[in-house]
Amino acid sequence: MSFSSEVKEELARLTSGARHCKIAELAGILNFCGEVREEKGIYLVKVHTENVSVAKRFFTLLKDTFHIHGELQVKRNEYLKRSRNYSVFVDKHEDCVLLLKAVKYFEPKNFGLVLQNTCCKRAYIRGAFLAAGSMSDPEKNYHFEIVTLHEQFAVQLQDVLDFFELDAKIVIRKKYYVVYIKEGAKIVDVLNIMEAHIALMNLENVRILKDMRNTVNRRVNCETANINKTVSAAVKQAEDIRFLQEHRGLSELNQGLQDIAYLRLEHPEATLKELGEMLNPPVGKSGVNHRLKKLSKIAEDMRMGGSL
Repeated sequence: MSFSSEVKEELARLTSGARHCKIAELAGILNFCGEVREEKGIYLVKVHTENVSVAKRFFTLLKDTFHIHGELQVKRNEYLKRSRNYSVFVDKHEDCVLLLKAVKYFEPKNFGLVLQNTCCKRAYIRGAFLAAGSMSDPEKNYHFEIVTLHEQFAVQLQDVLDFFELDAKIVIRKKYYVVYIKEGAKIVDVLNIMEAHIALMNLENVRILKDMRNTVNRRVNCETANINKTVSAAVKQAEDIRFLQEHRGLSELNQGLQDIAYLRLEHPEATLKELGEMLNPPVGKSGVNHRLKKLSKIAEDMRMGGSL
């Protein structure tokens, strides 16, 4: 089962709240996967989904909120033989009118009344996600989206999400408007808002593990880079010292430079600190670095035609 399906299954099992929240959730489902037909003044409402949990949720909300008994139909997908499509019909005109009036279908300018309360905004987001939402597997990446054919529903949903400071974006994908969130922390927030607490904990566990892995990888990469840098520097220092040894000898150098030169050749893997501790008397890391740089400068001058 995909992560999206797990989230939807959890949301579909939630205990319904107050009546106004049920209406807001119904509005979310209707707006994002519903269809309203009208012929000669007679209305028919239909919700279509590929997720049985969503169909059951809509069916239950209708029954609990309005005592409407929808008709559930199941059809096998013609293209994907193993999958099924689920449709919930409200075919009694009076029931349709009751439902549509409650969700302000006939008064779109007054739709804000459905979302007056914060709890209703939460329920509306939940309904919209159940109807047309998806989430990527958090092991791979973070992506939350809800898709609609209607621009006004996309903008409206973006406003509701932004009420909770989720910074939702809209992009057009072919003929669809996609409302999406890509930041992991924001997706955790939207799961909390929809009350998908089990999915939230699972996502947080994944995020913690991924953050730990990333932190370890950064540290390893940093340490590897430092080791490579140190090794490269030590190789260059040894090369310069051997050049001096072969072309002029080291005896003309002062005692301090001779001591560090021989130590570097004897201990090519040693750090500056370790080399300094081998000297008598010991010398600090900066002092060792200064001497090695001086040796490299002398070697460079010789290569350029100079002398000791």
